[in-house]
Amino acid sequence: MIIRRFEDIEGWQLARELTKLVYASARRGTFAKDFGLRDQITRAAGSVMHNIAAGFDGGSNPEFIKFLRYSQRSCSEIQSQLYVALDQCYVTREEFDAIYNQTALTHSKVGGFIRYLLNTPISR
Repeated sequence: MIIRRFEDIEGWQLARELTKLVYASARRGTFAKDFGLRDQITRAAGSVMHNIAAGFDGGSNPEFIKFLRYSQRSCSEIQSQLYVALDQCYVTREEFDAIYNQTALTHSKVGGFIRYLLNTPISR
């Protein structure tokens, strides 16, 4: 498959779903009132998507890979912040598991894309 737009990237599509999950949880109950954590986790979720999109226009595989790695770091940040949300009872164990698993899936898919790009000349 030829990727013509960043929206064609499966990792970006998974990141979009992740962002929806994070925002849905962060706008409910006491989580919505913890402005610091709410803002930090929603920004990290957006960062997963946005770094994939920004890297897409980087002009070279090494530049794109740099942004994809930022995206992966944002996934890890979300996972860490989720523990705070769980410990503060802002999310249920089920919500935690759903978001954590979506984050892990996104991280893994982006990692697979990085491995692909490391072995493929740029063609856009």
